[in-house]
Amino acid sequence: MDDLQLLREMRSDVGSAPPAALARGRKSLMSRISHSSPKEAQPTLRPIRLRRRLLFASAAAALIAGGVVVADVVRPGAPGATADAAEVLNNAAAVTIRTTDPVLAPGQYLKIETKELTASGAQTSDGDQVNWQETTGGQVYIPANRDEEWVWHREPRVPVESASAKAKALAAEMAATMQRMPEGQPPVVGIVRAKGGAFYGNDPVAIIGTPLKDANELPKDPRALLDVIYERTKGAGKNPGSEAFVTIADGLRTGVVPAGLRAALYKAAALIPGVTLSDRRATIDGRTGTAIGIPSPDGAERTEIIIDPESGLVIGEQSVLLKDYPGSPAGTVVGWTSVRTSVVDSAP
Repeated sequence: MDDLQLLREMRSDVGSAPPAALARGRKSLMSRISHSSPKEAQPTLRPIRLRRRLLFASAAAALIAGGVVVADVVRPGAPGATADAAEVLNNAAAVTIRTTDPVLAPGQYLKIETKELTASGAQTSDGDQVNWQETTGGQVYIPANRDEEWVWHREPRVPVESASAKAKALAAEMAATMQRMPEGQPPVVGIVRAKGGAFYGNDPVAIIGTPLKDANELPKDPRALLDVIYERTKGAGKNPGSEAFVTIADGLRTGVVPAGLRAALYKAAALIPGVTLSDRRATIDGRTGTAIGIPSPDGAERTEIIIDPESGLVIGEQSVLLKDYPGSPAGTVVGWTSVRTSVVDSAP
């Protein structure tokens, strides 16, 4: 699928993001360019991103301590996921255990390719709020020896074809600002290289608080693993279950978490109250899988992971409105990320 076709499909299939959904992403604004100087940040533009936590180059993850005090965990008291959702998740875990992780020969790379549709916006100097949707993508190349240099090709953020002229102008201004990185700092668009995957100075993590290199040290017992996640996300949101589910989704969609931990994460998700099966034939970026999700604390949208039942891999993630908004009825997909994993012989 070429870029133009992708944009056209987004224009016809996805409505504009509502202000309420955009506002929820305000706090995570510009997390990927946190190394730019304060003077170079936009004084009159206030960009907004509807984005989930990122496991590559996540500054927040680097600040989380690894210790766990299980006695202090806030564990929801209700039963776990619905029966049909738990069945899908436990089946995915079983398939994952039977599936061998890719084995790379020297010189080969594990390629993790993502495409995204996100909500964005900016407030102009005269106070006008302009919202739009935009696409982006990227490819991470992970060497056979993970201590060696990783390569991240970061694509620019492009407003969808249906965005207004004003939105496109603001997006261009934001993009220009993002390019003005301090001398010696890696770019936010283009090729970024980092030994061991430590992009922007932060090691890649398996789940929040645990570096990828220590993934096998996490408990494989689903309840114990979920307790760890509850502890590390305590106070991050109004609903511990929702925060835990998003954390699990973040780990699963990286494509680099070892099979044993992936299986445990699926089983842990099956223990979270409020997790439901939302669509047995959900399509994202041309591929079809089973969607499992949980509502946001305010009931406005549902975060879903889409699982390929044949491989046990997460092939994408999306946010779906649960309430009607002007121009965006309930059921509208307001943002999505697709993930494809392959083995290649070279990197840029």
